[in-house]
Amino acid sequence: MYPLAQKHQSGAFSGTSSDTDSLRARLLALPRLHKRILQVTADTVLIWFSLWLAFYLRLDDLAAADPLNSHAWLFLLAPLLSVPLLARMGLYRAVLRHMGLPAVGAVIKGVILSAALLALAVWLHGPADTPIPRSVIFIHAVLSLILIGGLRLTMRQYFQTAGVHVRRRSAANAHNATRVAIYGAGTAGSQLLAALQGDRNRRVVAFLDDNPDLHERTVGGLPVHDPEDINRLIETLDIEEVLLAMPTTARSRRRAIIDRLAVLPVAVRTVPGIRDLASGKVRVNEIREIDLGDLLGRDPVQPDQELLERCIRGQTVMVTGAGGSIGAELCRQILACAPHTLVLFEQCEYNLYNIQSDLEERVRNDGLSVRIVPILNSVRDEHRLFDVMSAWNVDTVYHAAAYKHVPMVECNVAEGILNNVFGTLHCAQAALRAGVPNFVLISTDKAVRPTNTMGCTKRLAELILQALAFEERPVPYGVSDADSLPARTRFTMVRFGNVLGSSGSVVPRFRRQIQAGGPVTVTHPEITRYFMTIPEAALLVIQAGSMGAGGDVFVLDMGEPVRISALAEKMILLSGLSVCSPANPDGDIAIEYVGLRPGEKLYEELLIGANVSQTAHPRIMRASERRLAWEDLKTVLADLECAIADDNYPRIRSIFLEVVDGYRPECEVVDWIHLHHATGYAGETH
Repeated sequence: MYPLAQKHQSGAFSGTSSDTDSLRARLLALPRLHKRILQVTADTVLIWFSLWLAFYLRLDDLAAADPLNSHAWLFLLAPLLSVPLLARMGLYRAVLRHMGLPAVGAVIKGVILSAALLALAVWLHGPADTPIPRSVIFIHAVLSLILIGGLRLTMRQYFQTAGVHVRRRSAANAHNATRVAIYGAGTAGSQLLAALQGDRNRRVVAFLDDNPDLHERTVGGLPVHDPEDINRLIETLDIEEVLLAMPTTARSRRRAIIDRLAVLPVAVRTVPGIRDLASGKVRVNEIREIDLGDLLGRDPVQPDQELLERCIRGQTVMVTGAGGSIGAELCRQILACAPHTLVLFEQCEYNLYNIQSDLEERVRNDGLSVRIVPILNSVRDEHRLFDVMSAWNVDTVYHAAAYKHVPMVECNVAEGILNNVFGTLHCAQAALRAGVPNFVLISTDKAVRPTNTMGCTKRLAELILQALAFEERPVPYGVSDADSLPARTRFTMVRFGNVLGSSGSVVPRFRRQIQAGGPVTVTHPEITRYFMTIPEAALLVIQAGSMGAGGDVFVLDMGEPVRISALAEKMILLSGLSVCSPANPDGDIAIEYVGLRPGEKLYEELLIGANVSQTAHPRIMRASERRLAWEDLKTVLADLECAIADDNYPRIRSIFLEVVDGYRPECEVVDWIHLHHATGYAGETH
């Protein structure tokens, strides 16, 4: 038993404490009408007492202050004036244990107004033989403010402090309650404490705060400690979980705090960010796992509003792959920039339904006048793409539709090419034919010196847009006459790495594995990846898409690469568990290394060459890379199409080797159909 728990069980919650708790419970259980009658009665008594005391202090004579003498009428009139005015000000509607500044204001206004009316009554009808000194009314007003307001502040503190004691005692008896420290003793911390009062699963025992002025003080009846004492507090208070209540703190500072807490035997969770709290989407008591964006430690750069809105505000915008992780976030950010129409192009019915429902709810809640158009189709259907772009006069296309899962595409080569390469080709050609002014391709760092099919397909997609952008008058592949095409489309590519929390990313998989008790599977001890949060990536994509002159390849600043094994270890530690390893064989969760999957590389890159220049945005760079002429690329695409039709996968690989700079395949062809045709092997899935 810990010393604090012994103290709570022995003296602090025995005898008088139980009587106090019983009285508090009875008061709280009273009907609202009875509570108001008690308040009115108490206020009447306090008004009489303050008036009597005002006479006594002014005249220094008990006989003169006697309400039964010639001033009895004043003692009757005072509460008849004050109580209705206090009620009119809303004082009796306020809940005492949650009383705030509005209730204090009601007391001040009610007392001042009633004192003014009382002074007027004395001036008009006061007895001439026993005049009432004017200062009596002033003293009475001051005393009434102190007594009536003080009573409510005292009762609020009584209920809140008693509530803290009740929570402590009940938690001391509830062996399964998690003992919690709140990091951050500001407004969010105190609100979180209040929100957790009725939580039987968590018991808040202390606050931590970096502000030395708060150390050794109390918030809500709990002490505020220096975070440097966290190791001692974990031992003495048996803390099992730390809740971060710092929604306005910079990410760099949050990362430093999380790094300090990650090595301790406690789970670390957080409350929502200030934007979510301010928008009303969530409440402070909605405790979450640590935002992995905090682990990156990068504070997002304030977006350039002019760049954000240049290709969106008042225009028709189309997003392909609108139901995917990046596509859906692009749609949300685009909606915030007030387009006229937002066209959602998606081949997965369920994903399309989800993003449409989400966006339409936002339109209703925010009172927007944006038209949402959901189109269920594939980017491999150029005729439908052209019909959609023409029918709605699309101004900007954000092409996010792609197969992105490296091992999946490696085993399904033809589908990856048809979707990523020819899907991009069809989108670009439809945009040319429909006269779409702006076309933005969402690319990936895996397009740089790829070791896999997915990376090759994304680099070919970039080459298609570069070729179309720099050709004097491009004749689209499969189109014989370009003379009737509208004005040139401005093609732009934006390349970045992994996004935290996207479908297929390691973060949700690690979370599931930790919740299941492990092991956490990592492909290789040294594998690293660049990471960015989905909202930051979407905002930068929109801004980069507005900057290009045509044919630009923009690269987002992804910060420092993250070692995946270190990320897995940190996620285990932040869950309050330990890593099972040779140095710690009794740990909770093991990390198992399962080997690189087909097409996977240890390190990702963002640039093919060193020719890169800065832009006006600090997180966006412009890359200058080798490109192919459109006529040459059309020949490559024709060869690639024939190879797919013939299931000639070695030929497909040879085309990649000829065209894609730096392509270094690190495994044999593992496409399922190729393996079946070559060996009769039907394949097994594991």
